[in-house]
Amino acid sequence: GCVLVVSVIEQLAQWHNSTVKAAMEKLCDYIPGKYQIMLHMSCCIDREMNADVVCHSLRLCKQDPGQPLCHLYSPPKREKHSSGLFHALAHARPKHQIISKSFMGFSSVCAFPLLANLCEKMKYVLRNKLPFEDFDGDKFSTFPTLRGYHWRGRDCDDKNTTVYPGRRPDNWDAKSDSNCNGIWGVDPKDGIPYEEKFCKGADSKGVVLLGDSAGAHFHIPPEWMTVTQMSAKSFANLPMAFSDELDWPQFSEITGFLNSTIGGWTDSLYLRLRKRNRCNHRDLQNISQNGIRGRLLQEIRSGLARNQLLDNPAIVIYATIGNDVCNGERDTLAHMTTPKEMLSNVVQALRYLDSHLPNGSHVILTGLVDGRFLWDNLHDRYHPLGQLNKDVTYSQLYSFLDCLQVSPCSGWLTPNETLRNLTSERALQLSNVLKEIARSEKFVNFDIFYMDFPLRQTAEEWRKMGGEPWQLIEPVDGFHPSQIAAALGTGITWQKALHEWPQVLGKENPFNDQIEAIFKDQGGH
Repeated sequence: GCVLVVSVIEQLAQWHNSTVKAAMEKLCDYIPGKYQIMLHMSCCIDREMNADVVCHSLRLCKQDPGQPLCHLYSPPKREKHSSGLFHALAHARPKHQIISKSFMGFSSVCAFPLLANLCEKMKYVLRNKLPFEDFDGDKFSTFPTLRGYHWRGRDCDDKNTTVYPGRRPDNWDAKSDSNCNGIWGVDPKDGIPYEEKFCKGADSKGVVLLGDSAGAHFHIPPEWMTVTQMSAKSFANLPMAFSDELDWPQFSEITGFLNSTIGGWTDSLYLRLRKRNRCNHRDLQNISQNGIRGRLLQEIRSGLARNQLLDNPAIVIYATIGNDVCNGERDTLAHMTTPKEMLSNVVQALRYLDSHLPNGSHVILTGLVDGRFLWDNLHDRYHPLGQLNKDVTYSQLYSFLDCLQVSPCSGWLTPNETLRNLTSERALQLSNVLKEIARSEKFVNFDIFYMDFPLRQTAEEWRKMGGEPWQLIEPVDGFHPSQIAAALGTGITWQKALHEWPQVLGKENPFNDQIEAIFKDQGGH
């Protein structure tokens, strides 16, 4: 975090030909109030020192005994090897000793008093995978972030626990909207409730994603660190992004429902199901978590909102596409999920789902991605932090994160081709476990299907549209699928389901146009 902030301040000073103090003030003007506290280290920046030197001298970055000295940038010009960095540090530390002591109490962002309240809310959300603001306790909210309606359908009455998206209508919603799909009341022409007239027998169903950071749609805006494009507008989404864990589920491949503001466009399984049957409005849940592996049972238990007796069936997408082989450990192979563990974890989760999903539901298991695509398409390209001075490639970023033991995937984000191949081999083994589960396991309340993660088809589709493969990868972390990849992946998944599992998608509702017409006539209700 220190290296990132110091890099941006130094580059701002360079781009605007100003002092570091002026650059810091400019960045403070850009960033919303309470988040400015993270910039206060900038009092110690010397433009002659690179970000690695500044952050090590402040002891915000440290070197453990016996471990290498981690750095993002090439060592200072005096000596083109690590001793050059040691030399720079020896000269920098005396200047920064007093300042570094003032930071010792702030070992994390959450230690800053102004951010402590937000962090407490975040801890609750991360622990429970539930909306922070949910007054009736039905797991749905009228608040967008902190696991609110960006993550699951918006509640339409947060004081009534029997009113929430996805439930079967109460008395055909003649008097009120019990399932929040906007369809309620009685047609004055014939006395038949609108919900009964338009949704009875329509095979309504919701969509639930059980996933990792790719499913949550992790994204750090590149404009936060690209000084040539930086303005106050660049950071307008900072508070929302932090309170959504740097995830953007409202634009994601499975549960996206808002027009993308992070590039590309939004296309999602939820939007296509809603278009197919307008009665499915708001019936979505994204139960994904950054860093989650195959052991999803606890997240499902705490986060899933489905009543087996009262609610509509659901399409559940089970997609942990990388974290079972991805970790930041030195001996990464030893920390990967084994096929035996994968089998046990997934079957346990499926048995739990069978006891909680309404009859007539469907589960789709998604295979793991082949992450060799990442290194092959990014390693020699410049990262957003390196574009101004052509001094940081993705290869350097991956090595820096690996040195810090915080790499999102040591097995794929490495120059070691053998290790990349072994990681993909394990990913294929785990995908085969999922494929076999779909083939052999039977459940009472849902049928089960398997599909490969459609990376190859997505890349082919994007090439046909004139795109480059690297544009399918998030530019800042160099690891997650981008907004373009998410939108293209939706179309591929939909076509597969349409041709191979049409029963999963349900029937097309012949009353969709009438529903929309009445919806508009009544001012959106």
